[in-house]
Amino acid sequence: MGDPAPLRVTLLGTGTSTGVPIPGCRCEVCTSSDPRDSRLRCSCYIQAGGINILVDAGPDLRRQCLDNDIRAVDAVLFTHEHFDHVAGLDDLRPFLIWNRTPLPCYASEHTCDELRRRHDYIFVDGSYPGVPNLDLHRIDGPVEIVSRYETPGSIRVEPVPALHGDLPILGFRIGRFAYMTDVSRIPEASYEKLSDLEVLVLSALRKQPHPTHFSFSEAVDAAGRIGAENTYFVHMTHNILHARDEALLPEGLSLAHDGMILEISA
Repeated sequence: MGDPAPLRVTLLGTGTSTGVPIPGCRCEVCTSSDPRDSRLRCSCYIQAGGINILVDAGPDLRRQCLDNDIRAVDAVLFTHEHFDHVAGLDDLRPFLIWNRTPLPCYASEHTCDELRRRHDYIFVDGSYPGVPNLDLHRIDGPVEIVSRYETPGSIRVEPVPALHGDLPILGFRIGRFAYMTDVSRIPEASYEKLSDLEVLVLSALRKQPHPTHFSFSEAVDAAGRIGAENTYFVHMTHNILHARDEALLPEGLSLAHDGMILEISA
């Protein structure tokens, strides 16, 4: 197993599937001058011991990589197969221009099947030369991520099962950091996997209830039960005004924003 290493986590996007602002909307959030109210689709970039891991590859991936000066990706972790988490697959191509080593991608069996079905030109056919060389792996237990750039060592990733409505999805834990997005329920066994966290990133869609996402009150309850030292909410709609709504959260809970950098000790 890889040795524990300090983590640097960049939150590339903190918005829901539409992003914020929503085209055509003139609400107070979509017209806000506060940059924290502008939210790309959810994704994060984890750096640890010279190894670089991308969580999800949504439709804003190219812009997110440019905005955050991302130059290397050693592996991609997919939480699930919804459009706002996988539509940027083709934007992984630049990470294979100067490094022809296949880029490992990890997902649940169901998500792997869906990716092969929807993106057969990448994962099945392979006859067209202009597609990313992605190596898809089923993840059903802890995995060791190694570098594509000859950096020594590895990083251990533990999947954390959750539910997004009726859809089984994955969160991920690395050391004392966990990333859980699009969650509507956390099974009992997964709460045990989330003990002793320094930082938790957890989805909190909006204040009103939703059938497939934690509302704010549900996310606050789950965060309280998990008990991380610090929790940051993501996957927020245009109903959430950052300055106003962060002030209402309990101590230790905060609203995340695009470009936020989280430092987690080893």
